[in-house]
Amino acid sequence: MKLSIVIVNYNVRYYLEQCLLSVEKALSGMCAEVFVVDNHSTDDSVPYLKSKFPWVRYIENQENVGFSRANNKALREARGEYVLLLNPDTFIGERTLRECVDFMDKNPQAGMCGVAMLKVDGSFAPESRRGIPTPFVAFCKMTGLGSLFPKSRLFGRYYMQYLNKYSINPIEIISGAFMFIRKEALDKVGLLDETFFMYGEDIDLSYRVLKGGYKNYYLPTQILHYKGESTKKDSIKYVNTFYKAMVIFFKKHFSHYSAIYSLFITLVIAVKGVMSYVMQKIYAYSRKRERRRRKKYLIVSDGQNLDDMKHIAEKHQFNYDVFHSRLGDMPSTDVLYRDYDYIVFDTSRYPFSSILEFFRHEEPNRHRPQIATYIPSNKSIMTIQGAIL
Repeated sequence: MKLSIVIVNYNVRYYLEQCLLSVEKALSGMCAEVFVVDNHSTDDSVPYLKSKFPWVRYIENQENVGFSRANNKALREARGEYVLLLNPDTFIGERTLRECVDFMDKNPQAGMCGVAMLKVDGSFAPESRRGIPTPFVAFCKMTGLGSLFPKSRLFGRYYMQYLNKYSINPIEIISGAFMFIRKEALDKVGLLDETFFMYGEDIDLSYRVLKGGYKNYYLPTQILHYKGESTKKDSIKYVNTFYKAMVIFFKKHFSHYSAIYSLFITLVIAVKGVMSYVMQKIYAYSRKRERRRRKKYLIVSDGQNLDDMKHIAEKHQFNYDVFHSRLGDMPSTDVLYRDYDYIVFDTSRYPFSSILEFFRHEEPNRHRPQIATYIPSNKSIMTIQGAIL
């Protein structure tokens, strides 16, 4: 078997449904297996998905055992030459898996590879490429030096923004959202460290693979990552969990720095916790104002599912326009500069890869419409806010 895919789910069944739809298309012609490990979801994820994807192997935990333990349960059963750890709040292009397999086949020194992750507005997610968070690299990130000098090989190593986004490059840390691993390397260095409940385990595994004599690579093939829909990145809980994971990493790999670094991390958690609280209040206020404004959608359809898409928009009182297309026709990119909040593509009529390519851009400071998709299997519009039924 060529590939085993492992997806850990916790109460995000609609995102996972879309993810599995994209995976199913990308696996066409490949010998592969897919595991969904459910961390005791309360949204009936497993019975809902079993009826739609009977070819998936489901592992049902009786409690939320965390990211590492959940993945390891499936990894112990995986039979693939390669393993992909994939987040449920993603969708991938039709050629993504094939490109990763081809690259790894041709580069036996590659232990892992990651991909270009896009945010919901089509901009490049910097965590697609990262360096090892040595004490100095981590210091530059947490003090803001990396943000001030993002292209610097000295200060900007955490996100490695000096590398070309459109080229294959050796990197150090692969994001756990899409972690493509040579099973041979995993057998050599061991599974995910279960000391990490959530966050940090991808950094630890990437570092161990490098120490095991392999190289890690970035490939420019694109996926969408809603970025932690099940874990809010601006919350105090996230700040505390993430930086405590960094402490675990440092105690494990840089123990001679651990006492000083632990003190520094504690101060960072306190400062960022206060900042997160303030930002949450500001965000909550802005969301209240935002909810008063009716969202504007551009529905892209060739007519097949147009009535259902319009019904959703009218049910929720959205403003919307319709772009009538023939199958495969994209609207002009001019629409990306109009006052739309979302542009909705019917995933049964448009390839996921074409949707990603349409939105990809290099203008992070400009307001852009966000990626939205119509999923015919549940008759919903998917956005970063969730499924609109």
